[in-house]
Amino acid sequence: MNLLYSEVEDDLRAAVRDVLADHCPPGAVPARVEGGEPYDRGLWRVLAADLGVAGLLVPEKLGGQGATAREVAVVMEELGGAVAPVPFLGSAVLATTALLGCATGEPAVADLLGRLAAGTETAALAVSLASAPGAPFPAAVRADADGRLTGVVTAVADAAAAGVLVVPATGPHGSGLYAVAAADAAVEPFVSLDLTRPLSDVRLAAAPARLLPAGDAAAALDAALLTGAGLLASEQLGVAQWCLDETVRYLGQRHQFGRVVGGFQSLKHRLADLWLEVVSARAAARAAADALAGDGRDAGVEVRVAQAYVSGVAVHAAEEGVQLHGGIGMTWEHPLHLYLKRAKADEIALGTPGRHRAALGALVGLPAVG
Repeated sequence: MNLLYSEVEDDLRAAVRDVLADHCPPGAVPARVEGGEPYDRGLWRVLAADLGVAGLLVPEKLGGQGATAREVAVVMEELGGAVAPVPFLGSAVLATTALLGCATGEPAVADLLGRLAAGTETAALAVSLASAPGAPFPAAVRADADGRLTGVVTAVADAAAAGVLVVPATGPHGSGLYAVAAADAAVEPFVSLDLTRPLSDVRLAAAPARLLPAGDAAAALDAALLTGAGLLASEQLGVAQWCLDETVRYLGQRHQFGRVVGGFQSLKHRLADLWLEVVSARAAARAAADALAGDGRDAGVEVRVAQAYVSGVAVHAAEEGVQLHGGIGMTWEHPLHLYLKRAKADEIALGTPGRHRAALGALVGLPAVG
């Protein structure tokens, strides 16, 4: 296992960071999410089409970059550090990974992956964002004999920005993954805790759909959820790192009683403890990304270790940031509240820490408690 960043990963980080600095400075995000268009479609167009990050996981023969989860993890870190309102998790990670678990040689799958990689199409995986790897195949949507889908899926991430929905459904031929045009579904956004990643309920009423050829739809879906959970740890790491860096910067400038606030010993200890947590979180997130990029034998363990630990670190870093910023940290104008909300929302996304700890215990042979 190699937890260090490669030269290619460092170059990718620099490119993404430059784009975010130009298009998505933290101070500009609160104003955007207050408006009627929470997604920054211009930023997504630059990232997906111009920079090519939407196709990182897609093989080169299908029009993608042929990269691995390690490179995607670097992008997730930077997007987390900017709480960027773009559908990267829903489209470039969850939906794309589910499609890669299908028969990519079939024209329907290959064409959709090619459009996603080129940035001309955006997709969402129609499962609740709270879904965890290892859960039973969803039964909320049914397919009839003609392939039309009926059902409701709640709390779907990035559906409001998607042109295509990848929908798990059961029908006469068993479990399957179906492609549905978003225009043929009722996508109903609602006010979610994390304003930078809107959630939507998706309602299907005899919606026309195309069955995507897949040897094992349940395995493809589970692989997508496991990959999403592992890479979400890198996003949480980015949130935690930004909160730590911003708090250190602020305390180094703020004066009280004639002294720099950051010079008080009690605050130094709190920041040192938080720094150790973030360093450990980085190791856990990098291990999960490296395992997903490899042969996958240890991916289940590493992903669950990362999610069990990094989730709490992100929340703690955001909470410390809000408190140590004093009054300004409690205002709507300061972006810290967006980081706290992203950290809390991510904590329950793709499995809670407790659920991942329970799964980890089973994987390593620990007896269940209670």
